[in-house]
Amino acid sequence: MRKANLTRTTRETDISLTLDLDGRGQADVETSLGFFKHMLETFVRHAAVDLQIKISGDLEVDAHHSVEDTGIVLGLALKEALGDKRGIRRMGWALVPMDESLASASVDLSGRPFLRWEPRFKGRRCGDLEIDLFEDFFAALSANLGAALHLRVEYGRSDHHKIEALFKAAARALREACAADKRMVRLPTSVKDPS
Repeated sequence: MRKANLTRTTRETDISLTLDLDGRGQADVETSLGFFKHMLETFVRHAAVDLQIKISGDLEVDAHHSVEDTGIVLGLALKEALGDKRGIRRMGWALVPMDESLASASVDLSGRPFLRWEPRFKGRRCGDLEIDLFEDFFAALSANLGAALHLRVEYGRSDHHKIEALFKAAARALREACAADKRMVRLPTSVKDPS
């Protein structure tokens, strides 16, 4: 049962979620941030997980805490749902087009967090969000999941399409890495076996 239920409450945010790694891509996202909701729903669909999440935050300040803390909680939930990671593929990658944009993602569920962030954007905002918040989201996800995550936009015109391609690529790479593989008879990474 690769599932997790988490709630995280701070002075800035209150986030609760239910995650099923072996879902069908069903999303129930409650947030006042329209563009972020769109990206989370896209992520869930392409990761083929089921996610119910409710995000409340200090939006009177800005969206930073809500977006970053969602990355924290989602990373922790993925880590909990994976358990000891025995029998998973561990690594995944994806190259995803979104109309004129192309993004790539590679992930290693090694237990060693790292984010390589190489997109280039034209503007500072997309929808109701500052674009630099997406780096904070993926950094928090990587750190709390314990994953090396490499994200890159190869090219594109629309910032919306670039961001959406990144979310799709990250989701598909994680889907591959989290997938069960009967040939993986032992934990693919551990303190004793850092390969």
